[in-house]
Amino acid sequence: MTEGPELFFLADDGSIPNNPRLPALLFRAVLPAGDPAAAEALFARHGWPPAWRNGIYPYHHYHPDAHEALAIARGTVRVMLGGAGGQAVELAAGDVVVLPAGTGHRNLGASPDLLVVGAYPAGQSPSECRGRPGEHARAVPMITQVPDAPREPVRGRPWPL
Repeated sequence: MTEGPELFFLADDGSIPNNPRLPALLFRAVLPAGDPAAAEALFARHGWPPAWRNGIYPYHHYHPDAHEALAIARGTVRVMLGGAGGQAVELAAGDVVVLPAGTGHRNLGASPDLLVVGAYPAGQSPSECRGRPGEHARAVPMITQVPDAPREPVRGRPWPL
């Protein structure tokens, strides 16, 4: 495994709130490429039950009521983190990104074979916001109420780091 995750501190842009306290985490090449079951097992072992296999939506969205882990099981994807003025990152099979509640994300383009495994901390179930008028004001108090997961989903270390 790599030394440690890349950290992304993302500011509230007035539409996408992001998380005022926790950075997004990017772990590079921590899973075997092409093996979604390995991602699911890793997440489950650290208290983040796997919830789905699919892709990443091609529009800005965030979850005000749950943290989210995304493992790239197959393919590559360019993801915008943090909303329109955020940071674009290239992800490849084996990478995991951990998005604290409120963190915007959007698929900017992916390989045809993209497969993502998504997970949330035990007991958390996400709703979706897209930065529409009125959502921000309702979402910010929700984001601050989301409990921290006891452990991050990749190494199982206490979270926040």
